Amino acid sequence: MKTNLLFDFTVNKENNSVHVKREFAAKQDVVWDAFTKPEILDQWWAPQPWVSKTKSMVFEVGGRRLYAMCGPEGEEHWAVADFTSISPKTNFQYLDAFCDADGNINDEFPRSDWNLDFVNQGDTTLVYITIKHKNLADLEKIIELGFKEGFTIALQGLDSLLSNS
Repeated sequence: MKTNLLFDFTVNKENNSVHVKREFAAKQDVVWDAFTKPEILDQWWAPQPWVSKTKSMVFEVGGRRLYAMCGPEGEEHWAVADFTSISPKTNFQYLDAFCDADGNINDEFPRSDWNLDFVNQGDTTLVYITIKHKNLADLEKIIELGFKEGFTIALQGLDSLLSNS
């Protein structure tokens, strides 16, 4: 099994985007399921010691995932992912937002467009993630909130999950 897996996190302020390239030591269908099935997503999506709890998820174009990031002190931060495009096993896109427990979007925080590509490399899978923001201020706000650190920890959680399955 390959242990030196690719990880690249780049912030592009010229086009208000974050680009993540991440290799996983698992086959494409397994990695796809880890990103698209709530019972698997909830095992790794939040950076530890936080946990992700999906309230509802319909993985189809026009569908939505409503979930909370739950902290060790009882904190809850709700978010939605509104699915805009799905090409099974290879790509999906969604618009994310912070919201309340009922899915009402909080306009004080920026939304962002996520595009995830899954590339089969035999025993490993490369995931390309592009996150576009409306403007530079929105991008900088998310970075200041610790997105890079939190997402990096979450992806490490997925590594652990995949290595134990």
